[in-house]
Amino acid sequence: MTAATVRPVVVGFDASPAGADAVTLAQAYCRTVGAHLIVATVHPAPAAISPGRVDAEWIADRHRLASEVLARAREVAGEDADYRVVASSSAAHGLHDLAEEVGAGLIVVGSHREAPAERLFAGSTAERLLSGSMCPVAVAPAGMRSRPVNSLLRVGVAYIEEPEAIAALSAAAAFAAIANPVPVTGDAAAFAESGRPHLRLYTVVAAEAEVLPFGIGRDAERAFLASARETYQSALQAATARLPEGLAASGHLRTGDVVEVLADLDATEIDLLFCGSRGYGPVRRVLLGGVSSRLVRRARSPVVVVPR
Repeated sequence: MTAATVRPVVVGFDASPAGADAVTLAQAYCRTVGAHLIVATVHPAPAAISPGRVDAEWIADRHRLASEVLARAREVAGEDADYRVVASSSAAHGLHDLAEEVGAGLIVVGSHREAPAERLFAGSTAERLLSGSMCPVAVAPAGMRSRPVNSLLRVGVAYIEEPEAIAALSAAAAFAAIANPVPVTGDAAAFAESGRPHLRLYTVVAAEAEVLPFGIGRDAERAFLASARETYQSALQAATARLPEGLAASGHLRTGDVVEVLADLDATEIDLLFCGSRGYGPVRRVLLGGVSSRLVRRARSPVVVVPR
């Protein structure tokens, strides 16, 4: 994939702080890969008040209010974007339809208005998008609008040798390849100094259980975890070896609760975290699973959920 084929990014804006967070993330994403930004505000679609009639005055008022919201979006995003007013039955439905219309490669939304600072908390729009979007959905953590974010070069991936995580790795690698069109030789430090992206694959192994099932001894528990760590480490090495030549990547094996560990990855380690959606359900649809659904409510970093 080349910069010429990068698909546009659709971001939803509702004049709230969460909307500004979403625009900040979308702009950083677009700067990183050279994508075109489309800022959208969704207002309720007209409903018939009788057979063949709609309230034209009400429709005009909704459109006027949406246009005012979009004018505020221009103050946040500037003139280097397209602006759309969309009429739909819901914000999620409107953003989904617009993304399909323009062939978007990503939909970006903010987190819940009550989310604690620097934490994700998917609101109703994000949750609905994450329940059926055909393209990846990114959720910006609360407070991102106040961060100085120029680009997204430290790209994290929640990885395990499963189809949904492999899909997330493929999406992250494609993102990094677009941001890194010219291969750079050297280690991760050399890539960081050159301003090139670096993929960081994270696998989380459970800690040693404090309470063991009947008949399972402490030595057996430790042997099992040691075997699991060895298996996961080998899978990380194999995954990084399969990546296209010229992409810097490293595998990181952590211990603890998978959601807690991934959610605590912050700006000191990554700029963006890709994760897979549920491993069953409609193909090419985002469908939240146990890890991804909790992660988008707790993560410190922006999260991109990828359809399988």
